[in-house]
Amino acid sequence: MGDTRLKIGICGGTFDPIHTGHLAVAELVRCEYGLDRVLFIPSGMPPHKSLEDVTAPVHRLNMVKCAVGSNSSFEAVAMETERSGYTYTVDTLRELHRLYPEGTEFNYIIGADVLLDLLTWRNAREVFKLTDFIAVMRPGFSDEAFNKRLAELKREYEINIRSFEIPLLDISSTFIRDRIKAGKSVKYLVKEEVEEYIIKNKLYQQ
Repeated sequence: MGDTRLKIGICGGTFDPIHTGHLAVAELVRCEYGLDRVLFIPSGMPPHKSLEDVTAPVHRLNMVKCAVGSNSSFEAVAMETERSGYTYTVDTLRELHRLYPEGTEFNYIIGADVLLDLLTWRNAREVFKLTDFIAVMRPGFSDEAFNKRLAELKREYEINIRSFEIPLLDISSTFIRDRIKAGKSVKYLVKEEVEEYIIKNKLYQQ
């Protein structure tokens, strides 16, 4: 018999706004690793950013809902935007383990650059026990610091980290916000439903 454990992917971040690069990466990873579902979890109060620099959680959550609605394998999750105070990954993972059946395999999808900061996450050792990681990187990516940290984490913390090469998708939320402020088109950079939501709610204009 094959592995019958539920395999869940996790995409976290501010998603300010969520764009087609986020969606493409999640779908590529989902197909590559046979994930049953990918959860998009926008952060509430991220500890590494000033509140003045982040759009209200309700708007970011709603944009995620607009973006993922057409993919039955994607799900927008509100647990961090509904949480009071700063949002930490360890709290989210604890909650997910309570919500999903025992033995569910969680796979946190991160950018290759994030791998260098994993040891700074709150309760990092517990995080490493609660989830595996899939580090996505651009074609031809080779970085000595990345490779050194990858080997260190696997050796010293016994983390299951898989690296996965993705096509070059050089889109960022900052780029999109800047274009909107300048009155330029963001068509095809975000889903149409997200673009309509941004226009309706006059986001990123100032």
